[in-house]
Amino acid sequence: MTIENAQLIVDKWIKKYGVRYYSELTNMAILSEEVGEVARIMARKYGEQSFKNGEEEVELADELADVLFVLICIANQTNIDLTQALKSNLEKKTKRDKERHWNNEKLR
Repeated sequence: MTIENAQLIVDKWIKKYGVRYYSELTNMAILSEEVGEVARIMARKYGEQSFKNGEEEVELADELADVLFVLICIANQTNIDLTQALKSNLEKKTKRDKERHWNNEKLR
């Protein structure tokens, strides 16, 4: 699945099952909530925190997919082509950082 495909599939899903997109502000709040769920898993699975008694371990893949879904919703409703946005962003990062990280002693 390409990013372009994902944007089309999410748009069709929203229109078929979701009735319409939530507002941009609501989706931003949902995105923050979903990122928080990813952070919770990361802190417990890879960090020093532990799951509480009876707390069910949630799948990281599913939570990352939730983040991606809402991110795609925001891109769709604000008319952003994520394929082009990612290409431009990588070009910017390459131009800015092509030597910076190689010269960072902390990364060796």
